[in-house]
Amino acid sequence: MAKRLPPEVERRRRLITRTVPLAIVAIVAFVVGAAVGAPGSPQKEAANRFAEAWARNDFKAMYEELNDASREKVSPGQFASAYREAEQTATLTGLQAGSAGDPESGNGATLVPVPMAVRTVAFGRFEEQLSLPFADGGVAWDPSLAFPGLRPGERLEAEIELAPRAPILANNGTPLAAGSADEREHPLGDSMIDVVGEIGMPSEEELPRLARRGFGPETPVGISGLEKALNARLAGTPGGTLKAVSESGSRTLAQSEPKEGAPVKTTIDPEIQEASVNALAGRAGGIAVLDARNGDVRALAGQAYSAPQPPGSTFKIVTTTAALQKGLVSLDDEFEYTEGVNVGGRFIENANGEICGGTFRQAFAESCNADFAPLGPQIGNDAFVATAERFGFNSPPTLYSENLVAALEPAESTIPQEIGSEVDLGVSAIGQGEVQATPLEMASVAQTVANDGVREPTSVVKNAKLRPEAEPVRVMSKKIADELTELMVGVVVEGTGTAGAITEAQVAGKTGTAELGPKPGTENEENPPQRKDAWFAAFAPAEKPRLAIGVLLIEAEAAGGEVAAPAAAEVLSAGL
Repeated sequence: MAKRLPPEVERRRRLITRTVPLAIVAIVAFVVGAAVGAPGSPQKEAANRFAEAWARNDFKAMYEELNDASREKVSPGQFASAYREAEQTATLTGLQAGSAGDPESGNGATLVPVPMAVRTVAFGRFEEQLSLPFADGGVAWDPSLAFPGLRPGERLEAEIELAPRAPILANNGTPLAAGSADEREHPLGDSMIDVVGEIGMPSEEELPRLARRGFGPETPVGISGLEKALNARLAGTPGGTLKAVSESGSRTLAQSEPKEGAPVKTTIDPEIQEASVNALAGRAGGIAVLDARNGDVRALAGQAYSAPQPPGSTFKIVTTTAALQKGLVSLDDEFEYTEGVNVGGRFIENANGEICGGTFRQAFAESCNADFAPLGPQIGNDAFVATAERFGFNSPPTLYSENLVAALEPAESTIPQEIGSEVDLGVSAIGQGEVQATPLEMASVAQTVANDGVREPTSVVKNAKLRPEAEPVRVMSKKIADELTELMVGVVVEGTGTAGAITEAQVAGKTGTAELGPKPGTENEENPPQRKDAWFAAFAPAEKPRLAIGVLLIEAEAAGGEVAAPAAAEVLSAGL
């Protein structure tokens, strides 16, 4: 029988027995780690930093990982440009970096592999390995590192195949625009181009954004109207082949089939659209027609929602709304017959120096500046601006969803938040000064009156996801809307807008003529002829409204009642 050791000796022996194997394991692990780069190796950590910085497009942080020799060959700007060019070629939308692998030896360098998940528009999603070469304390960079999967001496090339472009449809499903991007057709005639827009070559500023979506510099895209606003939806998703190309040949990195675009159904009525373009007759300006009940756009001709201009006396609809809401006037109030009025130290005369006055009904029908200019200071800046903003001023037009509006930045109709002095308020009350509006805005003003005082969003599309998120806005009470309707009917029956009358229905409207200053070359004359914009805002039938319209003729040959009102009558007659 073996002799038993004392307890203290036995304990020391067991401790030594356990410790020796652990020490051997630690020594082996250290040796192996030193040989192949265990966790904590500088190259592996640098590779992770480089790949993670790439995933967040931090080219500055990536550049800091390069060794001195690489930095001498490529500047920070050249380095970033190489990656941005590769992004555009690959239509790259994102990268996700995996964990760097253990360093390997190859081609006389230390290579650290990093798995990369690549997301692109045209070539789908795929995985490639990035092999980062290390030498002299940093990444030994060359241009092939600008995209995962490229090998030394290779460059990135893409063969893009465009998807069939989807059609733009009228509210009844009839195509307004159809066919491929380079052979786009308008089956109902060229008058539809005013609303659907055109296809063409993109501007220099748009090239980088379009390239990332697979549209090269020679690719026709939407450049105006709905073709531009909804280009991504209509054009679909390009496909094709992404290649690594070298002098010895090429190999495929990724491949995908193009996906056809989705049709866009609009709220446009083809007959009203054609009538609007015909009524504009090639003149500078615009015409917008809305459904009086729900605000949907029925036609957009010319500069219908661009190039805002002073709205002239059509803005008196807004001024009257604010004055009625504050109880400053009633329809039967009497005004002195005069040729003008002094407001804030400035004499504001009636159009053409005419003498007018009488009841407020008559003043509105004859568009008497002497009765409206004083209302501006009486209403006051805050109430005046607030009323205009309820009508939609100082807000983007609600043609489509907010993200599309934000991307396209269509022109806003505007009024200063702080108008200024009494004279500035007086001038603003008659639609001059710094007040700016589009035909779409003034059509919306008319639609609000026609709809019992509720302004509806002016959507031009029927697709639910593309329509504006805006809610209806109560601008005035039904009582005030009824009073305004009565006043606007008076304009067409016996006032400045009799040329806006039609046989099909009673029109309610308001004329406007905005003076823009002397005609060029006549500034030194005693009474120089003025450049003027002609306006008409209206709806019909007055008793049960169906259509609302805004007409602008820029630098027109005559006043709004003479040229803009007949154009509106032509469109309303066709629409009703």
